[in-house]
Amino acid sequence: MSDFTLPMTRQRPFDPPEEVAELRQQASMHRMTYADGHVGWLVTGYAEARAVLAHPGFSNRPEKMHSPIPARLELVKERGYGVPRGWFLRMDAPEHTRYRKLLTGQFTVRRMKALESRIAEITNACLDDMAAAGGPVDLVQAFALPIPSLVICELLGVPYDDRAQFQEDSKILVNLETKADDVLAALGRVSAYLHGLIQRKRKEPADDLLSGLIESGELDDEELTGVAFLLLVAGHETTANMLGLGTYALLTNPDQLAAMRDDPSVVDNGVEELLRYLTIIHLGPFRLATEDVEISGNLIKEGEMVGVHLPVVNRDPSRFPDGEHLDVTRPAGGHMTFGHGIHQCLGQQLARAEMRIAYPALLRRFPALRLAVTPEEVPMRSDMSIYGVHRLPVTW
Repeated sequence: MSDFTLPMTRQRPFDPPEEVAELRQQASMHRMTYADGHVGWLVTGYAEARAVLAHPGFSNRPEKMHSPIPARLELVKERGYGVPRGWFLRMDAPEHTRYRKLLTGQFTVRRMKALESRIAEITNACLDDMAAAGGPVDLVQAFALPIPSLVICELLGVPYDDRAQFQEDSKILVNLETKADDVLAALGRVSAYLHGLIQRKRKEPADDLLSGLIESGELDDEELTGVAFLLLVAGHETTANMLGLGTYALLTNPDQLAAMRDDPSVVDNGVEELLRYLTIIHLGPFRLATEDVEISGNLIKEGEMVGVHLPVVNRDPSRFPDGEHLDVTRPAGGHMTFGHGIHQCLGQQLARAEMRIAYPALLRRFPALRLAVTPEEVPMRSDMSIYGVHRLPVTW
C-alpha cells in the first residue's frame, strides 16, 4: 500500500481517522508515501510501536527525515533540518542522554509533589473566576489553558504576565498549515524572550527549574534557551488540550462524567483512560532507520522513515479489548500517549497531577456543567500537531 498518505481529519471527534483505523485491521505495519514522495512506513500495531520506539537502530534527529505534511516541506527549504542546541527531544544518545539526565534531576518527585497544592490553588482560582463570570464561557480560555500555563510558568520561573505572546506563538508553531516564514518568526520571538529571561535569572536566581539549570553550570545560554523553549511550549500545549478535549468527551458521555465526578477512587484510572482514548499526539512520533531493522517480519531498510500512529496504536484490541469505547473504570495502564523508550515524556507526572486535580474539581464545582452549543459545533484542532478543541463553549 505504498500510495497511502497520512490523513489528518477525524470523521468523529474522539476517534482516529477511519482510514488509519481500517489499516490496523489489515496489518500492524504499512507502506506509506511521505509528502516529498519518500516511501516509508506507518505503524498501527501496539507491539510494533513499542519495538520501533525502543530500538537503538532508529534516530530522532531530523536531518534526513521526510515530512508527512506538505506545509512542512517549505520550512525545510527555508531553514534546513538542523537541531537547535538544547532541543534534546530531537537528539539521539549520547547527546540526548546528557540533557535528559540533567533535566531528570530537576523534575524531582519532591518538586512535583510540592506543586500539587499549588495546582489545586490555581484550579480553584479559575473555577472562582468562572463562577463569578457566569456561563456561558469558553472552557479553553477560562480553565483548560490557564491551569497548565500557570503551572509551567511557575515551575520554570517564567512570569505569567508574559504569557500572551508565547501562547500565541505556540499556536503558530503547532499549526500544521503555518507558513515557513511565520514559523521562523515565532521561533525567533520565543527564543529571544527566553534568552533575555535567562540573562535576568543569572543575576537574580530563584527557586525554579531554570535557575536550577543555570546553577548546575552544565549548559550555556544557547542550550538553556533551547531547553526552556521545549519545556515551555510542551508544558502548556499538551495538558491544556487534554483538559479541553477530555472535558468535551466526558460531557458527551454522561455516565463516564458521573463516575469521574462522584467516585474519587476512579479518578486516577480515569485520567489514564482519557489519555489512552483521546491520544492528543495527532502526528507521529517519527523515526529514521539508521540501519536495517526487522520488526514483526517487516524489513525496514536504512534511510527509511517510520511513523507511529499513536491514536490507533492506543486502541489496538490485542492490548486494549473494546478500546473503541471510553470506560474510566477500565484498567488503562500501558498506553503510549507519553511515548516509549528514551524519549518518553519527561513531564508526564506533572501532566497527570494537573489532570487528577483539575477534572474532578471542575465537575464537582459545576455539577450541571454542559455544552453551550451542539456537539457538532465544537471546533476541533485537526490542523494542529497536538489534537484537541479550539474552543469549548460551556454553561451550567
